[in-house]
Amino acid sequence: MNAAKPELKNDRFLRALMGQPVDATPVWMMRQAGRYLPEYRALRAEAGDFLSLCKNADFACEVTLQPLRRYDLDAAILFSDILTIPDAMGLGLYFETGEGPKFEKPVRTEADVTALTVPDMDADLGYVMNAVSTIRSALSGDVPLIGFSGSPWTLATYMIEGGSSKDFRQIKAMMYSTPELLHQVLSVLADSVIAYLNAQIAAGAQAVQIFDTWGGVLSGPCYQIFSLDYMQRIVNGLTRESEGRSVPIILFTKNGGQWLEKMAATGADALGLDWTIEVGQAHSRVGSKVALQGNMDPSVLYADAPTIQAEVGRILADFGSNDGHVFNLGHGIHQFVDPQSAKTFVDAVHDQSAQYH
Repeated sequence: MNAAKPELKNDRFLRALMGQPVDATPVWMMRQAGRYLPEYRALRAEAGDFLSLCKNADFACEVTLQPLRRYDLDAAILFSDILTIPDAMGLGLYFETGEGPKFEKPVRTEADVTALTVPDMDADLGYVMNAVSTIRSALSGDVPLIGFSGSPWTLATYMIEGGSSKDFRQIKAMMYSTPELLHQVLSVLADSVIAYLNAQIAAGAQAVQIFDTWGGVLSGPCYQIFSLDYMQRIVNGLTRESEGRSVPIILFTKNGGQWLEKMAATGADALGLDWTIEVGQAHSRVGSKVALQGNMDPSVLYADAPTIQAEVGRILADFGSNDGHVFNLGHGIHQFVDPQSAKTFVDAVHDQSAQYH
């Protein structure tokens, strides 16, 4: 893991995250390795199921590289799942077709909570680090590799609900009726995420993103107490330099646009934006304190090429000639998008953004 790594040929993404000048706006897509690609669906069928795909380093590497063969992306993101940590805690993760992730043993009682411990990164999650080092080697320095984790609040929602949820009844009941129990869950998860992301960085991840997918379902005071405070703890605990350069940290709270100033105050290097806030408005609020990543509505990719190109142009113009912008979708790419539309999007960012740099 400590072997000399090849020099990075394209560091546009890392430079933008640190607010440094670039020649064009870097672009990648959340879920860029996934179900919209026919080659991904073929490999998943070969692997047998989703978890087998994640837990085999060669499969995970191949899936990570698939979009890079199609598109001129400025970063690769580790192919994995946000629920690897709760799975390693022994909660029995499984996937039901059409219903998403589920846990055989949801965390509901005091005994359930007390039983939670930080997983062993080598014994329980070594397959993730193996995938990271395998991918870094395969990338040969072409583009940087992003590692990631779910936020403690988001991981807790799945663990306590037992899977996906529309109303978050179980976790919100715990939050309001026995908050000390929820804090115990979130504390173990924060320690786990710190260890997990630091292990990814040691294995070769060059930037990390914390996905707070469900932070936006909270009220303002609860967001601070039950989500942001724990992400702050993670930011404070992460390795910030590796291989002689900074390791940027991106925080992404879906539907979190109202809390950008508080998120920027954590010391993270960049904030992810969804499509419910304009990137220019976000920049006017946080200035150069953090870089901004986002924020095109993924549904734009259902449109024709001129519409996609026009929307890219609008967002670039809204951000203007400022450093610190990484172009992305406001959430993961949809599974029914035509891969050609994704190429139109990526190419439009590079073609149209040079004028702003």
